[in-house]
Amino acid sequence: MTARFSPGMSRRQLLQLAGAAGLFAAVGMSATACAGPTGLPGKDTLTLALNRSLVSLDNKLNQFDAAVTVQRAVREGLTAIGPDIAPIPVLAESMVMASPTRWTVKLRQGITYSDGRPVKPKDVATALEMYAKVQGSFVASFFPEFPSVTEVDERTFHLDSKGPIPILDALMALILISPAEDNKAEELQTGVGTGPYVVQSYDRGAGTYTLVRNEKYWGEPAPIRQVNVRFLPEESSRVIALRSGEVDVIDSISPNSMEQLQGLPGVTIDTASSLRLNQIFYNFRKPKSHPLADPKVREALSFAIDGKALVHDVLIDTVEQAQGVTPTSLFGFAKTGDYVYDPGKAKSLLSDLGVENLKLKIIWETGEFPSDTAIMEALVQMFGDIGVKTELQQFEPGGNILQWRQGKEGDWDLLGNGFSSPTGLAITMLQGMYAGTAEKEKTRDTYQGYVNNSVERKIARAASEVDEAKRTAYLKVAQQAAWDTWPCAWAFTPKSILARRNRVQNLELSAANAYPLARVGLES
Repeated sequence: MTARFSPGMSRRQLLQLAGAAGLFAAVGMSATACAGPTGLPGKDTLTLALNRSLVSLDNKLNQFDAAVTVQRAVREGLTAIGPDIAPIPVLAESMVMASPTRWTVKLRQGITYSDGRPVKPKDVATALEMYAKVQGSFVASFFPEFPSVTEVDERTFHLDSKGPIPILDALMALILISPAEDNKAEELQTGVGTGPYVVQSYDRGAGTYTLVRNEKYWGEPAPIRQVNVRFLPEESSRVIALRSGEVDVIDSISPNSMEQLQGLPGVTIDTASSLRLNQIFYNFRKPKSHPLADPKVREALSFAIDGKALVHDVLIDTVEQAQGVTPTSLFGFAKTGDYVYDPGKAKSLLSDLGVENLKLKIIWETGEFPSDTAIMEALVQMFGDIGVKTELQQFEPGGNILQWRQGKEGDWDLLGNGFSSPTGLAITMLQGMYAGTAEKEKTRDTYQGYVNNSVERKIARAASEVDEAKRTAYLKVAQQAAWDTWPCAWAFTPKSILARRNRVQNLELSAANAYPLARVGLES
């Protein structure tokens, strides 16, 4: 059961419907819950319940926000994005731009993997090669090019590129390092890393992992001995598990759940700004004859969406409407426009463009963002108000939505999707979403088929500019150019919202909707 939206609904009515949906889901989940792990976490065991299935401890393809917390507890990069959204050294002792096309890196002294093997420059070279080779790589899209490794000695190497990559220290935070001989151009299910935890057991199908403290960790040992990771797709199930003490932390909760949990004894709500943009994104693989291939049609449809009502009534003022193609929280953000609700104008524009009897299909994966189903059902009504029929298709986590998104299976018109800039930089999001080329599209390595040569050139100019002031100016031009193509019917920036038992200490939720497990402790 899901809450149905109408413009006249009060916030109280929406909450009542959402509560009813949670109740029915909870009743239906009892058999499943009994089949999983039961009982309370031990005094030295932390249990996390994720909203999406963690199918890999590698991030080449699978890097939704909460996954980062677990993945980086096992594997680490040369750098990481710190709490102030700036790169900090991790496996690298230092990383310095020696020239516009060369960075010099020195590894920390004595760094080893959990099995005792030393970290070598070759491991970095192989990691870059594997990230570049894997098809559909989430991380690869952020790199204008992959640098090559020139080894100097057992700890020192250069990262060389054909063109300048002035943000390479931030980008290398996305490359998790594994031993060269173990790495492959695919998601790694097992294997060793340099992180504060090691994998004791896992069940990829169920999305469960058991991590134990890495006693050979090069840094401060993790305060907690064991971390259990569970997958509970139903938000109501996660809320009940947290309230009962069966789990310690639940991530990416909806505003409704936040209101239910606020003020409960033993529970704390943590919030942070977000580096993520949630969008209703158009399919750019449509033939030229299709109405959606025309940016004027895409713009016209956006006038049908009452974004302010969605923000206030469905998302309970926990998000903000986008004011451009990147979130306001990103360094380098430029405001390029606003989403305006005017259904009369939507009808008029579509009529002037000769668009009649338009039918749309919206797809999304459960848990892509909080209150996703309520938003989609609201869109059906809003598009219906301007005479556009809409069909919804919802994919369960672990399904084949990736094949649909890549244009390999099934047709669709709009996609409900979230996209983060894991570096905290606007240029990274632009590179990942709007720098598609015809060559990348051959292997379906573009974002929903978005290929616009003019936009791509503007992004490339900004990405290669070493002078920060010039880069900021170029970024503004690139963002405006992307906005003017009307890639989204609507978009919004959420907050990162997490709930935890009070016994969980030192959990530092970042704008990336992740936190370093190495610092988390439990109340004695």
